Amino acid sequence: MSEAGRVPSPAAPPEVAAAAPDERKGKEPERDKLPPIVSAGAGAPAAGLDRGSKGQISTFSSFISTVNQKKEAAENRSSPTHLVFPNIKNVRDLPPICLDVRQKQRVSIDSLPSEMKAPVLPESVLPNQAKTMKDFQEDIEKVKSSGDWKAVHDFYLATFDSFPELNAAFKKDATASFNTIEDSGINAKFVNAVYDALLNTPQDIQKTVLKGIINSLLQEWKGPRTKDDLRAYFILLQNPQFNNTSTYVIYAHLLRQIATLVEADHHFLVHWFKKLSQKRFKQLVERLLQFISLRLFPAKPEEFPPITKCSWWIPSASKVLALLNTANSLVHPPLIPYTDFYNSTLDHIDLMEEYHTWQSFGNSHRFSFCQYPFVISIAAKKTIIQRDSEQQMISIARQSLVDKVSRRQKPDMNMLFLNMKVRRTHLVSDSLDELTRKRADLKKKLKVTFVGEAGLDMGGLTKEWFLLLIRQIFHPDYGMFTYHKDSHCHWFSSFKCDNYSEFRLVGILMGLAVYNSITLDIRFPPCCYKKLLSPPIIPSDQNIPVGICSVTTDDLCQIMPELAHGLSELLSYEGNVEEDFYSTFQVFQEEFGIIKSYNLKPGGDKIPVTNQNRKEYVQLYIDFLLNKSIYKQFAAFYYGFHSVCASNALMLLRPEEVEILVCGSPELDMHALQRSTQYDGYAKTDLTIRYFWDVVLGFPLDLQKKLLHFTTGSDRVPVGGMADLNFKISKNETSTNWLPVAHTCFNQLCLPPYKSKKDLKQKLIIGISNSEGFGLE
Repeated sequence: MSEAGRVPSPAAPPEVAAAAPDERKGKEPERDKLPPIVSAGAGAPAAGLDRGSKGQISTFSSFISTVNQKKEAAENRSSPTHLVFPNIKNVRDLPPICLDVRQKQRVSIDSLPSEMKAPVLPESVLPNQAKTMKDFQEDIEKVKSSGDWKAVHDFYLATFDSFPELNAAFKKDATASFNTIEDSGINAKFVNAVYDALLNTPQDIQKTVLKGIINSLLQEWKGPRTKDDLRAYFILLQNPQFNNTSTYVIYAHLLRQIATLVEADHHFLVHWFKKLSQKRFKQLVERLLQFISLRLFPAKPEEFPPITKCSWWIPSASKVLALLNTANSLVHPPLIPYTDFYNSTLDHIDLMEEYHTWQSFGNSHRFSFCQYPFVISIAAKKTIIQRDSEQQMISIARQSLVDKVSRRQKPDMNMLFLNMKVRRTHLVSDSLDELTRKRADLKKKLKVTFVGEAGLDMGGLTKEWFLLLIRQIFHPDYGMFTYHKDSHCHWFSSFKCDNYSEFRLVGILMGLAVYNSITLDIRFPPCCYKKLLSPPIIPSDQNIPVGICSVTTDDLCQIMPELAHGLSELLSYEGNVEEDFYSTFQVFQEEFGIIKSYNLKPGGDKIPVTNQNRKEYVQLYIDFLLNKSIYKQFAAFYYGFHSVCASNALMLLRPEEVEILVCGSPELDMHALQRSTQYDGYAKTDLTIRYFWDVVLGFPLDLQKKLLHFTTGSDRVPVGGMADLNFKISKNETSTNWLPVAHTCFNQLCLPPYKSKKDLKQKLIIGISNSEGFGLE
């Protein structure tokens, strides 16, 4: 068997923590503890900015004298709020914006009490700005005929001269305060028009804009920021000039100032970010990811100051990305997929060093990308989990060996593995007994032996054991899980029983599959994986409930869409709910032919559902179905999974990523499968093989999935991609009247040498459409 994820390929989003009640007052003096903004030494700012002449941006040497003057003046001032450019030794110690992902509960940004949110601050008097968006667009049009850029130059010069000028230009109403989180008060269309035109202006105008930004960032700050200051940061962050590496020194200082704002200010920015268009939001994310990538692996290292002098760049960018990630998670559906926050560059750094740093220091003053797991790709996370599990396997195996030697016993190589000996006729009971008896060995490499059968387990027997066991446990007659045809997924049976050990077995199977790089053909809804990470680490207090998470009608819709639709209809019903529905806070379930009733709250059978309390009824009903009615079943399943996967690396995962690790990705790339396929008895240029790929690449998606399921036992792809399947096509020297045969344990397709494409297509469709179960031979 191949181990998926060996070759890494290109995000649980941390959420912005609530500010302390007195944080607004106490934050500014604490700036002494923050690393000051640095350059690469005395002449570095000049060097970093002068290199802009090689790109699109002219030099800024004329501004460096201003920077140096500010620096000299700052040495005689004691206020920690002045923005200067001194040198420091350790600059990666910025405090994190987000909570430690290892905490059991995460605070939502929406949970900020009103007294913790940014107080209403006096707005500064803004300069007069008579230019409107229409005036600006007319000036741009005039340039095309006259070639005179003076009016446009004057506009950019005035607008980007300072934070008040930015507000004067882009604020919808200069006299309004707009002290709300939902409305920034900024004319977004005007901002977009100005920035879209900027990159097509002459160099002197672009240089003028950057001059103004530098001057604004060098301002002295006394006291907390106003909302106009936040609006200015919000506008400047969207500047497309920061795509150019020659502007990265300025961009880095902008990011640092935003990163070190107090949490109440971040609260405003997050809600303003979520109001951006998808296009603009995606541009912000891509710009920040590119900034991090090029700082890690610069194409021209001489373009940047030495990493030791500007190592605060990446932490600052990561913190701003955390704000955007939180904003994205507050929108339903999200502005962009969570995978768009992945930075594939991180696949090529020492991830285990990042992981161990995070393990040792958490979210303290030592930066690690693991503090911001949303930027780490699922392939990279799988690498971390696999290496962490391998280290645990080696550690446990080494301890077993030491124990043997200390007792003067002869070492046995079998002690290095989790050896399973099972009978096919008693597969579930034998597997349960073996795993219970060898629970101390669960983190060793798995090896399976079928009693009475010869053969060594080189991966095939292990996969067959998984396939057979899953097929038997999930069979409807077994009664552990209910299959819902409308949603095509399984859910836990609510039937009460005396022993829930078999649910624990399923959890162990899923954990073993992750540890041993096996993709399982399991169809659980996304809600299951959300519950599996609630909490991500087994609590030390056994009285703390596990597997309980907040659930909504969206979660119920993924399992029981008809019921979810009915409850949504109840919520939107315009008539008299109490008289027309005649329901109470009591629900009924059939268990083994007996109807049983359950109160959703004390005395629920006597509490009618009304227009006023129907929201509470729906929420309690959903919570009952997805949490309370199956608590014991899911708790056993939860403990089984975490008995194998008890790793802090799990805290880096989103529920969707756990599903991909267990079941694989639904995204198929048949061209990638063609490139990685191995052949036995055939060559890739043989006529039968050419026919095969012509047919398969022309299949619709449903038939491609059936082919994958027929040959591998699952229609999903491992995290490492199609190459990790080790797919093989072997020549079957039989009559061409025969159908293809699959060995799912080895991901192998045995194909007779069909003489025509039509015959191959007909036989292949029949074979993959009528295979039983997992297509086992």
